[in-house]
Amino acid sequence: MLKLQSLRDFLSQCAPDLARDPENFIVYGDDGRLIATGTASLSFEYRYTAYATLLGYAGHPDAIMVPLLAWCQVNQPELFDNPAKRENAIRFGVAPQSSSTYDLGIEIDLTERAIVTPDPDHDTRLRITHPPEPGPVGLQRFDGQDVRQLETWELWMRDQKLATWEFLPPVWRQRMPL
Repeated sequence: MLKLQSLRDFLSQCAPDLARDPENFIVYGDDGRLIATGTASLSFEYRYTAYATLLGYAGHPDAIMVPLLAWCQVNQPELFDNPAKRENAIRFGVAPQSSSTYDLGIEIDLTERAIVTPDPDHDTRLRITHPPEPGPVGLQRFDGQDVRQLETWELWMRDQKLATWEFLPPVWRQRMPL
């Protein structure tokens, strides 16, 4: 489950408190299903719910939720593109632990494709790849590669910085050639 580690790494980058206390930040998958079409190919799709739990978190929830949406925009774009999925695709719960801390639990429905192909050089060998998501609608590509460059993003509330992360600019910021 490559997206679980990606999600953990990304949120830890955004909220330094998560990186400082990794034992209080738990990410795992459950309710998994393996979807295969039964064709000649052994390719399949993982479908599961990712659970991200922050224990004793003292930061503002926006410092987690906004970067989470940015991560989903790249790693699970159909959550935004599909009206049937966007209503329930990301869920959360909050449990106060003290006057200044709380536990935050987030659930996200994720998928990961696995493409299985015969090895052209060995009759009895298969190769597996996990292709990236196709990307959001309107993404400009050059030779199949994303043409955007990483940028440093910050999230501010009034005059307090809540989070910082390195990320690709959103599609709506791309300049279209004349």
